[in-house]
Amino acid sequence: MVNLKGKKIGFGLTGSHCTYHEVFPVLQELVDQGADVIPILSHTVQKTDTRFGEAAEHLKTIEKITGKEAIMTIPDAEPLGPKNPLDCMVIAPMTGNSTSKFANALTDSPVLMAAKATLRNESPVVLAISTNDALGMNGINIMKLMAAKNIYFVPLGQDHPYKKPNSLVADMTFIPKTIEAAISGKQLQPLLIERYSE
Repeated sequence: MVNLKGKKIGFGLTGSHCTYHEVFPVLQELVDQGADVIPILSHTVQKTDTRFGEAAEHLKTIEKITGKEAIMTIPDAEPLGPKNPLDCMVIAPMTGNSTSKFANALTDSPVLMAAKATLRNESPVVLAISTNDALGMNGINIMKLMAAKNIYFVPLGQDHPYKKPNSLVADMTFIPKTIEAAISGKQLQPLLIERYSE
């Protein structure tokens, strides 16, 4: 049984809109376990309406689940480093765009600022990848992050190797276990899993 009661967890969401339906139940699970979950939204999540839902509705759902007002600016995310430290920072889903920026030290969103602030404290950052180019141009960025100190990955696999051969998506149901392992300084294993089923 995963025990995250009382843990202060930053939960960042970036713009892989098609995976929100997998992420929201995990947010609820963390809250139900007694974790103190602080939502942090990228600019894309805040502003973009898609066929997977409207931005305002996503925001309403996230804030209802967590019972907290979402962090939506870089200045509001920065204090998660020195003044208001987290036990763990999660980014789920983590897009290829954000992966590329994070691996190359670019901090242009509230989510990436929160992650940077957490690493500053030498606390764990957990990434739940969802990108169509993980086995393509973004592969080098993912490997850089895998080799970095205090960064951990939610187990992931190819979601459709025939239609999207370069795509990797984390199994969001493993987020709580990955957080627990990361707080203990360990990578949850196995990291590479089978996601595709015909």
